[in-house]
Amino acid sequence: MPRSGDLAQRRATLEDEWSRVIPGLKSPGSLRRTGRVLSQEVTESWARSLASVDPARASAPESGDGAVHHLWSGSPLRGPVDALADELRSVADDAGFVTAVTDASGTILWTCGGRTMRRRAERVNFAPGGRWDEEAMGTNALSLALRTGRPSTVFSAEHLVTALHGWVCYCAPVHGPDGRVLGVLDLSTTWDRSHPLAMATVRGLVSAVEAGLRTGTPGAPLTAGTPVLRLTCLGAESAESAVRAGVRLRLRPRQLEILTLLALEPEGYAPERLRASLYGDRPVTASTFKAEISHLRRALGGHVATRRYALTAPVSCDAVDVLRALRAGDTETALRLYRGPLLPRSQAPGIEEWRTCLEVAVREAVLTSDRPEHALAYGERAPYDAEVHRHALRLLDAGDARRAIAAGRLASTA
Repeated sequence: MPRSGDLAQRRATLEDEWSRVIPGLKSPGSLRRTGRVLSQEVTESWARSLASVDPARASAPESGDGAVHHLWSGSPLRGPVDALADELRSVADDAGFVTAVTDASGTILWTCGGRTMRRRAERVNFAPGGRWDEEAMGTNALSLALRTGRPSTVFSAEHLVTALHGWVCYCAPVHGPDGRVLGVLDLSTTWDRSHPLAMATVRGLVSAVEAGLRTGTPGAPLTAGTPVLRLTCLGAESAESAVRAGVRLRLRPRQLEILTLLALEPEGYAPERLRASLYGDRPVTASTFKAEISHLRRALGGHVATRRYALTAPVSCDAVDVLRALRAGDTETALRLYRGPLLPRSQAPGIEEWRTCLEVAVREAVLTSDRPEHALAYGERAPYDAEVHRHALRLLDAGDARRAIAAGRLASTA
């Protein structure tokens, strides 16, 4: 393992190179001599990055999708990563790393690591939803691996953005069975924890993920196969239900909230995050929280994982079906399935967040649709949404009798 003095000297040398080279690269056509410690690949990446990235940027920008949980649930990488989740967490926890998986665009979809390292990473938005492609965050291991299709290590001041000079990142691309790059797997930590075996660890983990992609994996999405549970959580309270093997489960409202959250986020929850999603800042004892989980686990025949709360059997959920239809661009199916708000009486912060997400996603799909029947159908459930009624009127022909319906609804909002 490198001695701390050697790492500190390397970092100091890189900081000097960064200070010397970056000003010259800001002048078009001025690519100075890189020096003995900088690779041509890094310097060229700096030159490209400066067109869109300020080296003083404090953190990675957020993905414009704003729906990273949905991207992750539909990612081909999720199954193999789920199957390796315990090993990934063990590597991150034991060595003081943060592990991240991105999609092919460089958006982080999943991370794990100890609390201290994750908090540090979150300060620069090295977290789900953060964009780490070259155009968004400049030179870093993730962007280089995506660009070159090869493993990459970026140490300290090799990063373009100064906020990352305290980090070292080891990254390798994940290839699908057809050879396409589907994303990257990254191990990151502080520069003084740089370790020569880290890249070998990343390569080994990526090989395991790629093997899972080729052969299938027990960590496939929970919605695959025959569902053992049907969850209804949209619309009127009277419609809320959880049915297992044809038998309606007798669940308390809190347990139904837990089940809904686990269905919507199949990658699962760390205990502290699930507790916050249920209770927010309210003072609730750990025993009360665990009792709710235990009751739900018994009701589901044990199909709730323990270390990280997640469902371990296929589940069919109306809210998940709506999201799947929206991702597929099937607004008609989404509208048919969306019978109303998610668990409308729930005040759990996590449910309220998902409720808003679903409402906004369905409404936006209607407003971007060029089919008037979508606006008319949604307008029936949202009589006071003037924008939706105006959208329907714009789409309906002058002689269409349905204009009277949309016009009447619009008039009632005045």
